[in-house]
Amino acid sequence: MITRIFDILEAVKSNNKPDVLAKSDGHNWTKYSNTEYYDNSHYIAYALLELGYTKGDTIATSMFNRPEWNFLDMGIMLAGMVHVPVYPTLSESEYTFIFNHCDCKAIFVGVEQIYKRIQPILPTIEQEPDVFSIDIIEGVRTFQSVVELGKQTKEKWQATIEENKRTITPETLASIIYTSGTTGAAKGVMLSHKNICSNFNPLIDLQDLTREHKVLSFLPLCHVYERTVAYHYQCIGTSIYYAANLGTIAKDMRDCEADGFCAVPRIFEMMFDKLYAAGKDLSGIKKLIYFWAFKHACKFDYYNHRPLYMAMTALADKLVYSKWREKLSGKPQMTVVSGGSAIQEKIIRLFTAAKIRVYEGYGLTETSPVIAVNNPIKKCIQVGTVGEILPGVEFKLAADGEILTRGNCLMMGYYKDEAYTNEVIDSEGWFHTGDIGRLVDGKYLKITDRKKEIFKLSSGKYIAPQVLENHLKGSAFIDNAMIVGENEKIAAAIIVPDFNTLQFWAAKHKVHYTDNKDLVENKLMIKRVQKEINKVNADLADYEQIKKFKLVTEVWSTQTGELSQTLKLKRNVLRKKYDAVYNEFYGSKDSGE
Repeated sequence: MITRIFDILEAVKSNNKPDVLAKSDGHNWTKYSNTEYYDNSHYIAYALLELGYTKGDTIATSMFNRPEWNFLDMGIMLAGMVHVPVYPTLSESEYTFIFNHCDCKAIFVGVEQIYKRIQPILPTIEQEPDVFSIDIIEGVRTFQSVVELGKQTKEKWQATIEENKRTITPETLASIIYTSGTTGAAKGVMLSHKNICSNFNPLIDLQDLTREHKVLSFLPLCHVYERTVAYHYQCIGTSIYYAANLGTIAKDMRDCEADGFCAVPRIFEMMFDKLYAAGKDLSGIKKLIYFWAFKHACKFDYYNHRPLYMAMTALADKLVYSKWREKLSGKPQMTVVSGGSAIQEKIIRLFTAAKIRVYEGYGLTETSPVIAVNNPIKKCIQVGTVGEILPGVEFKLAADGEILTRGNCLMMGYYKDEAYTNEVIDSEGWFHTGDIGRLVDGKYLKITDRKKEIFKLSSGKYIAPQVLENHLKGSAFIDNAMIVGENEKIAAAIIVPDFNTLQFWAAKHKVHYTDNKDLVENKLMIKRVQKEINKVNADLADYEQIKKFKLVTEVWSTQTGELSQTLKLKRNVLRKKYDAVYNEFYGSKDSGE
């Protein structure tokens, strides 16, 4: 069993493959063998020592997914240093905070675009770090020059690195990962080798992929979810292919013939919407067949093996689902993992019906990250739950339903923040996740909401906003939504409509408009969206029902600041942004939010 992250390199070394890692430039794949991965990681370690950095120093990286990230990751830890991976899409203020807070000695960036973002803030860093780049940027030392330096100084530092391999313990700090900060400043989560290894080791036993398979990676490697999953892929020898960018996912998946991938619910929601929209472009019998199959998939029962039901599914697969797979990798079956937040049940059912089996899991950065996951080896997909508790993770529910956990995967604490560490980890060592859940059938964990996001109406009744928001996003007319109403009489919704669906509907019903603002203010359109809200309200208690709503024209994103890097709502940002809308709902009095 692997106890330190860089020990993965020994597994990589023994896995004789020409494509342990690969990256796309949008046209061609550059592949790296097991030997290249192993050697480059060691060259980085030698070079870091030659450059004067010492054990315990923090080295930051900010880049999109690429093999070089892995070389740096392993090299930094082999040298006994601490890897601080940072999202490549942060604002100047976020970069400034993290670089100052973690005291980083060096920063490796991927492309010139990222360098231009951080260049202005470098003089403001208390101890200005050295900067290196993967791509060639005028005036910036290159990653390749660091590799060459490592080759030249191998004999000088090889004994030191071998000594590190003997003496670095599983309890040693390996990485500081800054949370995406949906509320306030990001927190630096300190994770040891033991934390992360204790989490990915049991994942190996749950995985049905092997060294014969390939996966496509596009979620940021700086996020603990994709990073930990990548470690266990490397252990079992599954090749990792990095997408050129988010816009090329489908093409890259076809090109590399991927057997699986990891994604957050937002990605699946967008894929679902595209599949739904594709049916609208059909006509006649083809359209009827398409939507019969689509509806069958949305209600698909993985465990229904009655002959007639299986025959219907097989027919739908031949006529429709197989075409969906062809647009992805073309493989007869794919293994896909969803994490980061709750995913709508119909989306899991639809993709699973199409043999793109979605296994939902759950965890946090502070837990390295997996707490629970559905099980590919058992072919276990308990729709609506995040699966069974991961072996080795201690788990219990508090009296109010909050999920508590402890064990080897629990973080060392928050960097430079002992007070907050003590606030979330109690005297018995239980980490309070802030998530509310319950066990289904005594073993499958179901997440019902965020404790801090649950709010109380003035009547004293509690509202779980994430549940209502997921119901709303189940409508083809709604792209995103935020439920509000803390301390107010009623719940209300701020809604970002799906403008493709709205425009299609407007054209069909001869609704005239000049722009999206016209569209969201049109009485017929508002009435049509009200129908969708009525469907949601029909299954809710009266106090939960959405009594008012407002359609807005702005599409929420990480770039514009309404969503975190993991595509979760930044509620405090949205609340301020739509203060006027809030006052429309409840009046201009101070609501206390």
